[in-house]
Amino acid sequence: MAINTEKLSQHIISFNTRIYAILDGASVAGLRMKLYEMKPPHYCLFAGDLEPDMAEVAPYLVRLYPNTPFTDWVFQECCGNNWGIFVHSRRTLNDLRGHFRALVNVYDEKGAPMFFRYYDPRVLREFLPTCQPAELKIFFGDVESFFAESAEETLTRFSNSDGQLKQAELDVS
Repeated sequence: MAINTEKLSQHIISFNTRIYAILDGASVAGLRMKLYEMKPPHYCLFAGDLEPDMAEVAPYLVRLYPNTPFTDWVFQECCGNNWGIFVHSRRTLNDLRGHFRALVNVYDEKGAPMFFRYYDPRVLREFLPTCQPAELKIFFGDVESFFAESAEETLTRFSNSDGQLKQAELDVS
């Protein structure tokens, strides 16, 4: 995906709300090392003490700040690789950690636990349009917008407007 990182930044960076990324350790080689080296505020979305191999593939909620090395790295490398999704919310990192951790674990019809990989942009794009208003309310919580890479050189912004899913295709070429 050939993207213009300046356009991507213009769509994601907001001075009216906080910006986050949920990055998939299974898709981002070396994510834990980048988090350790660059030290952006972050939380693992898998609870508890994880074995090193699970920690490597876990999803991480990361607070993004404009013009910082970690944010610049994500914007330059993420598109076309399904690394994760971006989030706008006025809530704190700690507040969102609880919300997003609660969404990771779901149960099938027989009650067996499963991981819900909503932070994979391919999953989010398919899942959100199937939601009923009450489900959107639960899923969005205090999130204003989700952003997921979509077709070649576009990003899809999702928002919940009184139980109605709103989608906008944003050009990042």
